[in-house]
Amino acid sequence: MRSVDLIHQPVLLKETLGYLAPSPGETFVDATVGAAGHARAIAGRLGDKGTLIGIDRDATWLPGARETLRDAGCRVRMVQGNFSDLKEILEQLNVSGIDGLLMDLGLSSMQLETGERGFSFSRDGPLDMRMDMETGHPASHYLQHLSEKSITSILQKYGEERFARRIARAIAQARKKQPIATTSDLVNVIMRAVPHRRWRIHPATRVFQALRIYVNRELERLENALKDVEDIMNPGARIAVISFHSLEDRIVKRTFREKKSAGVFEILTRKPVTASDEEKKLNPRSRSAKLRAARKT
Repeated sequence: MRSVDLIHQPVLLKETLGYLAPSPGETFVDATVGAAGHARAIAGRLGDKGTLIGIDRDATWLPGARETLRDAGCRVRMVQGNFSDLKEILEQLNVSGIDGLLMDLGLSSMQLETGERGFSFSRDGPLDMRMDMETGHPASHYLQHLSEKSITSILQKYGEERFARRIARAIAQARKKQPIATTSDLVNVIMRAVPHRRWRIHPATRVFQALRIYVNRELERLENALKDVEDIMNPGARIAVISFHSLEDRIVKRTFREKKSAGVFEILTRKPVTASDEEKKLNPRSRSAKLRAARKT
């Protein structure tokens, strides 16, 4: 995959750079490097004495990210891994402290458009949803083996789905006849279960969100990543987290406030920063983005 194919519009780029304030000679981590849109802008400010460490759980991003950052002008190191293991990753790289950390928690449009990954209800393909396809089980496995009660709980907790019980019951009935193996299989079950009316969003939206969060343990990993993040941050280091739904944002907000109360963080964003109307028009993905930033005291 060529780097040009990976170029996308990083959300809240100007605002992110403003809060992170990368400077020559500093060491920065983009813990969800993806297509390296944010990383490229950060790297351009670090100079030849600076270092950019790019981490992503999805190994398919790393070759393209390396290509995008080939002429970054700073030292670049790429690692496949999860940001919840950030401390261990930096230890392996012999990095004792960093000056900036970015976590963009959104699912990229390119992942959604790749049908075989199973993230999108609008693209037919295997119902997988794993960020790291080398570990864990696909979403289809859980839908086949979890109890109806467990599926209901997942849809309520991670998707805030009002028809969770009805959809879980439909899944339990459908899998008796044949496995729910593809995205279209699941969409068809959902459409039969949800009352027909004018929908503000597609009926499968919250279900797919909930299953993706569950399969990848996204909220648990986010909490683990933020728990002791100050341990790997130099004094004055900045952290910026971009979230895309309320469950993530609540974790970031709560954690930052707890660290402020402990005298560890200074919160830089009094309330979450959102995209301008102009950016929302140019990049619809930015509509639900929320940026929170803090500085280690």
